[in-house]
Formats: sequence, structure tokens, C-alpha cells
Amino acid sequence: MKPIFASLIVAFLAISATGKDRHCTFRVHAEANPNDTAIFSSSIRALFSGKQVAIERMPRLSERDVVAFYPYPAGDGSYGALFQLDDHGQLALDALSIERRGSLLFVLINGRAITELQIDRRVSDGQIYIASGLTKADIDLMKKDWRLIGQRRR
Repeated sequence: MKPIFASLIVAFLAISATGKDRHCTFRVHAEANPNDTAIFSSSIRALFSGKQVAIERMPRLSERDVVAFYPYPAGDGSYGALFQLDDHGQLALDALSIERRGSLLFVLINGRAITELQIDRRVSDGQIYIASGLTKADIDLMKKDWRLIGQRRR
């Protein structure tokens, strides 16, 4: 029993020592089967259609998959951004765009639903484009976590 407890403590310390505090959350959830139980999905109101839609509880992409972004001011006073994913995120997005073609992706940033994206083609470049809906505060938090596209790596 003592060796198991000791190994759990060592593992926890290793994870907490290498874990990096994030300022911004970035989650991409796929549309789920509406017949899934509450363990696998939850219901949210779609931004554009206003309908209740089931989404997977576990995000397919997170802030750990983002390596860089490029913000810009949108026409409505908010901001938009292009997100560049790392190798894992690029592969996950590519697989998701193949297996879930025709369904929706829901992008949540800092706990807010920002947009929904329809998967209409294969996405193999590892980039996600958010047209608008971000605030200046969101952009400031993103700058603390990720480099701007075109800048050298941190």
C-alpha cells in the first residue's frame, strides 16, 4: 500500500511541476447524438439556429493544442482570430473533419460559446478561424498563453 501511495504522490508532484498555468481556455466540442446520456453529452442552445443541440462533454481540442494565434478587429466591434494548432491538434482536427463531416463544432473560449462551425470539408492545415465574438480581454489573455502567428517561438 505504501509504494502505491508514494508513487501517486510522486506522479502528482511531477504533473504539477510540469503543468503550465493557462490564462485562456479554448475548447472545441463536437455535436453529439441527442440520444446519448448525460454522462456523454450535454445540451446547449445553438447560436445561429437557437435550437437545443447536444454536444459531447469531452472537448475534441483544447488550449493545450494551440501554439499560436492571430487576432484582428471584426466589423461588429468584437475581435476574430485565426488559431494554429500543434501536431496533435492538427491530427485531431483532420480526423474530426473526416469522421464528422456535415455536423457542427462548437467553440468555447473562456467558458463562453463563441461560434459554431459546420464541417463541410476536410481540414488538414491545423487552423481554426473564428470570424468574430472575442473581446479585448480575451485577446489579452491569449497573448499571455500563445505567440502571435509569424513571431518566433517562445
